[in-house]
Amino acid sequence: QVQLVESGGGSVQPGGSLRLSCAASGRTLNAAMGWFRQAPGKERLFVAAITWTGGSTYYADSVKGRFTISRDNAKSTVYLQMNDLKPEDTAIYYCAGRKYLIGSRQLDDYDYWGQGTQVTVSS
Repeated sequence: QVQLVESGGGSVQPGGSLRLSCAASGRTLNAAMGWFRQAPGKERLFVAAITWTGGSTYYADSVKGRFTISRDNAKSTVYLQMNDLKPEDTAIYYCAGRKYLIGSRQLDDYDYWGQGTQVTVSS
């Protein structure tokens, strides 16, 4: 079994930055990873994904140019660097892993999920 634990969430003013981390433990996760987010009363949406090698990344249009996904396989950790944060980025952010090497934008393609970390952007 694979466990995913997110960290790095918090409160920040508009224009600020945060870096989320997702640490994987348990059975080695040799797979693509993704980040999703869910605002209150709304569905969980794709944010970013990265292939196993890190050679390809995918972003939602709403975060492209502001967020960067990366990974350190030696540390079994995936990161989401978030810059120029906006109030509409406020949500619970979830890390997800899938059993395939290629990333996906589809929530149902992911097999493992973390518990989420809250990000609040407000002045």
